[in-house]
Amino acid sequence: MTVVILDACALIAFLSGEKGAEKIKDILQDAINGNITLKINQINLLEVYYHIINIYDQKTANEILEEIKELPIEIINGLNDDVFQEAGRIKSQYKISLGDSIVAAECIIGKGTLVTSDYTDFEKVEKTENIKINWFR
Repeated sequence: MTVVILDACALIAFLSGEKGAEKIKDILQDAINGNITLKINQINLLEVYYHIINIYDQKTANEILEEIKELPIEIINGLNDDVFQEAGRIKSQYKISLGDSIVAAECIIGKGTLVTSDYTDFEKVEKTENIKINWFR
């Protein structure tokens, strides 16, 4: 089964109805239909959570977090040793954010496709690493 891993920006775009939200909706439908396994690391979900707090408040963020947990998205809790080490290497080599290094490592170790719109960080990673990227906008 194809593994697809969401970057925080993908889930934020979906929740906010931003450009590209329809593509994320289609990906969610593929997960509902059992065509893919959809995942997000807990650290990347944290990025979504604090983004919502910054826009609204913690009460709203808590409510939205509960709604996210009802979506067909597996939340990867913590980091296994392989992802931990790969994320450290990626962060050091490419000088990208911690969250981005984690999602890239999850894709490399888990042989998943990354869903993102963060060209600034991931274009350079895509060119030299064994990573597939689905640019949603």
